[in-house]
Amino acid sequence: MNPKNSISEFKRLIGRKFSDPELQRDLKSLPFLVTEGNDGYPLIHVQYLGEAKKFTPTQVFGMMLSNLKEIAEKNLTTAVVDCCIGIPVYFTDLQRRAVLDAATIVGLHPLQLIHEMTATALAYGIYKTDLPENDQLNVAFVDVGHASMQVCIAGFKKGQLKVLAHSYDRSLGGKDFDEVLFHHFATKFKEEYKIDVFQNARACLRLRAACEKMKKMLSANSEAPLNIECLMDEKDVRGFMKRDDFEQLSLPILERVRGPLDKALAEANLTIENVHMVEVVGSGSRVPAITRILTEFFKKEPRRTMNASECVAKGCALKCAILSPTFKVREFQVNESLPFSISLAWKGTGPDAQENAPQNQQSSLVFPKGNPIPSIKALTFYRSGTFSIDVHYGDVSELQTPTKISTYTIGPFQTANSERTKVKVKVRLNIHGIVSLESAMLLEENEVEVPITKESTGKNTKPNINEAPIEAATPPASDDTSANVQDAKVSTDASEGENGVPQNEDKPLQTNIDTKAPKKKVKKTSIYVSELVYGAMGSLHVQKAIEKEFEMALQDRVMEETKDKKNAVEAYVYDMRNKLNDKYQEFVIASEREDFTAKLQEVEDWLYDEGEDETKGVYIAKLETLKKQGDPIEGRYKEYMERGNMIEQFMYCINSYREAAKSKDPKFDHIDINEKQKVINECVEAEKWFIEKQQLQSSLPKYINPVLLSAEIRKKAEIVDRFCKPIMTKPRPTTSTGSGAPYSHGDETQHPRGNANASSNENTGDRSSQAASASPEPMETDNSENGDSA
Repeated sequence: MNPKNSISEFKRLIGRKFSDPELQRDLKSLPFLVTEGNDGYPLIHVQYLGEAKKFTPTQVFGMMLSNLKEIAEKNLTTAVVDCCIGIPVYFTDLQRRAVLDAATIVGLHPLQLIHEMTATALAYGIYKTDLPENDQLNVAFVDVGHASMQVCIAGFKKGQLKVLAHSYDRSLGGKDFDEVLFHHFATKFKEEYKIDVFQNARACLRLRAACEKMKKMLSANSEAPLNIECLMDEKDVRGFMKRDDFEQLSLPILERVRGPLDKALAEANLTIENVHMVEVVGSGSRVPAITRILTEFFKKEPRRTMNASECVAKGCALKCAILSPTFKVREFQVNESLPFSISLAWKGTGPDAQENAPQNQQSSLVFPKGNPIPSIKALTFYRSGTFSIDVHYGDVSELQTPTKISTYTIGPFQTANSERTKVKVKVRLNIHGIVSLESAMLLEENEVEVPITKESTGKNTKPNINEAPIEAATPPASDDTSANVQDAKVSTDASEGENGVPQNEDKPLQTNIDTKAPKKKVKKTSIYVSELVYGAMGSLHVQKAIEKEFEMALQDRVMEETKDKKNAVEAYVYDMRNKLNDKYQEFVIASEREDFTAKLQEVEDWLYDEGEDETKGVYIAKLETLKKQGDPIEGRYKEYMERGNMIEQFMYCINSYREAAKSKDPKFDHIDINEKQKVINECVEAEKWFIEKQQLQSSLPKYINPVLLSAEIRKKAEIVDRFCKPIMTKPRPTTSTGSGAPYSHGDETQHPRGNANASSNENTGDRSSQAASASPEPMETDNSENGDSA
């Protein structure tokens, strides 16, 4: 109904240049306006609160995450902050940063950006109890989704999975099959019905929806019809398609399915026979032709044991639970790999750093494709001043993105005597698959003289010199821009002191200083590193986006409350109008009913005209005005319906107490006759009050406000109950012997059990009579004239 303001497929726009040919191709099928921003990235145009607004795809992505956050919080009834977000394996470094920015904008903290196919593999393997301990089970996961195809081959062992290969086609999905049908029928309808759907955004959406429905029907049937009423220019259109014809039209798309399969198999270094199972997920995988191609390729029937639409979300939830300390999850290790290669490039020192001569540029492959995620590498440079390092992709042929990712400037710093000194740079590939230069350390070596000591035993002892865990500080003579790349390792030595100076705790009792020997001392200094990521949002822009999102979320709540109040007015109008002619008919006079009905119709007309877009306060005032006239009518009806039940309860109350007071039942013999008479009088007075009110109420018509209210009857019944209950439930007084004890102190020797009871009764005080009565044998007292027994 609102195609130009309904944003979709923005995951295809995030983190990509507006000039990207693939993005330009996607824009042709989108009904909303997208233009190029000042930074060369797309901007989405929408109408918001009656004004034209522009949002980045990152902001729109954040709005979707905000909505998902609200749904989760509503269902979990708790705040949601930590999460795992599934991303396509082909997302670039910039796209991954954009997803993190989107999460930050809406107050989420992603524990990990996990590849969608890895999440699928996790959801598949964590529940498997029969995974082998030694031999690896290789499973190929094929996801043909709405807009892309992804293939992952994973190896499973007990308690772990390892991603062996990733491959993809970013423009092969269910949407492409829809587009084949869409263009076919758009051309046909232009010839047959003389209508051009490309000129009408809503017609395009309706035709695409019908083509998607037809595609699903052709997945289960050999042929399917297409019927759309009033598609455009008030013309009904019809179409028909056979599955064979559909597959023939889709042949160019189907021929591309084998490409990612071949590539994944080659990267995993496996043969078809070594792939033990094939799991198919994604909505587009239901096309029979795709299933047939997969069967022919893998020489085995693909399995569909997973929920094709929910497996990624399930895997993300499981990964989030694994990373969270709150949940206890079965131990399952996920060994992820980098789907593209990352290199570093640098220039010479001093003036050379400002030159762009190609001969001054050097590079090194730091994170090759398939590198484990996360990972850290250390590089060693020899520099005497500020220098920069560029991070770029090793191969951009598949990514279709600018080569350079970011630039890091290391410095300023100074070295002794302006000589080139060792600089260690640590580069991190973090858990999200994002590369960043984490730190830089200046390592300066100085020679110091260390005394050589001789113990009292007379033996010469050399000092225990522990070199710092770094390479030799002597720079290469041939090239001042050389760098040594190595895996970063944490090295500790209990005997190593600060700056590499050794410390020996075993001190000899007596030493003699003989001579001095030179030793190298390493001074470590942290160097400032500045980062520039090309195309990423700066911290200032992220903060502004957070503030904007907060304002919009607040406005959303106001609009939601306004909508609820408007719906309340509309519901009241419909409900009251129906009841006035039904159950409320006897409780309102004709003239009042006609006047109120006219008022309700007036409000209804206002709702769909001037009141279509009013404020929350206006709707509240309208509802209150209607209720002033409707509440008395509703009150008379409710009083009538409740009064009968209250009268029954009231009469039961006074009759019960009156009958109990007049009763000859022995259980009431202990109650004084005067007290009973008071109960009878109270009941008579209450009944007299009720009869008077009832006679007066009976003489009134139903449309007159009642004089006998249910609340008054309830209150009167409570008064009677409070007066009569203490009297009629008065406990019977307890009886006792003349001596005040259950037995006398006569012949105690004849009643040893009596002595025991007496001793016990002295300790229990008021419970003596109960203890005596609980005795298993009756005991006569020596006071025979009383004739009582204990």
